[in-house]
Amino acid sequence: MLDDRKLEVLRAIVEDFVSTNEPVGSKALAERHSLGVSPATVRNDMATLEEEGFITHPHTSAGRIPTDRGYRLFVDRLSAVKPLSSAERRAIQSFLEGAVDLDDVVHRSVRLLSQLTQQVAVVQYPSLSRSEVRHLEIVQVADNRLLLVLITDNGRVEQRVLELPATVTIDDLAQLRQVFGTRLHGVRLVDAPKALEDLPDAAPPALRPVLTSVLSVLLGTLIEKPEEKIAIGGTANLTRHALDFPMTLRPVLEALEEQVVLLKLLGEVNDPTTVHVKIGEENSVEGLRSTSVVTVGYGPGSLGVVGPTRMDYAGTMSSVHAVARYVGDLLAGA
Repeated sequence: MLDDRKLEVLRAIVEDFVSTNEPVGSKALAERHSLGVSPATVRNDMATLEEEGFITHPHTSAGRIPTDRGYRLFVDRLSAVKPLSSAERRAIQSFLEGAVDLDDVVHRSVRLLSQLTQQVAVVQYPSLSRSEVRHLEIVQVADNRLLLVLITDNGRVEQRVLELPATVTIDDLAQLRQVFGTRLHGVRLVDAPKALEDLPDAAPPALRPVLTSVLSVLLGTLIEKPEEKIAIGGTANLTRHALDFPMTLRPVLEALEEQVVLLKLLGEVNDPTTVHVKIGEENSVEGLRSTSVVTVGYGPGSLGVVGPTRMDYAGTMSSVHAVARYVGDLLAGA
């Protein structure tokens, strides 16, 4: 266990290195921070921190930089996510409240997060598995073709086209809307199969073939195998931090191109009260082990940022938490 003074030295090293991207020496620390001790004492504390694996030296200079373990301790010791200023909060609220639909909310959130943090922003659309059905619209687009439009309580819209073996009449269409609307309105997607399980037997015999086809598509593609979607923005911000990736950015970029990778990152969190930070080797995705990933839930989905391990953790965590809170509040009132 480190005493308070050594923790303060570590904090100063992290803050200076994040700010300057230069190895930090004991003399500079003593001059820039009110540590209350001499440079010699700071050097001794730095030696202890290095022995414990919290800092290291990149070459033969006297300067030191934090390790992943040092960043981890720094983040764990942050007493709380620092609050944004009232001006920053108003700007976030104003920007997001101008959105006209769910797609606009998600893409505004991505742009906002990438601008606030200068990192890569990733936002998961509200998960269908956590949503409730607000409305199922059935639209006839041809004599034997229907369009199913599923609208959830958080504004997500999913569409599927269904080819039928026979022509559908106006009366058939009205009955389908009534039957499915009665069973599904206000039902959670995960509970929908049970709500619909006896529907074919309860339907009029003449309607059963069409109803069964609609039910098959509805359960097979929208409910039991919902398509999870994400939006990503600010990838170009990685070029601002090229020196933090001395080998190559390629593995990071390749990982960010894989939607399944990003869904895995975001799927691990759904708690809107706790910001999660994975640093360097803590990331299970090999291509992201030179990065830090900061994520938080916002209710029916999650969002976060990806950037170098040398990041402003306090500021980034604050921005991620604030945007998630506003997104959650906005969608709750959708």
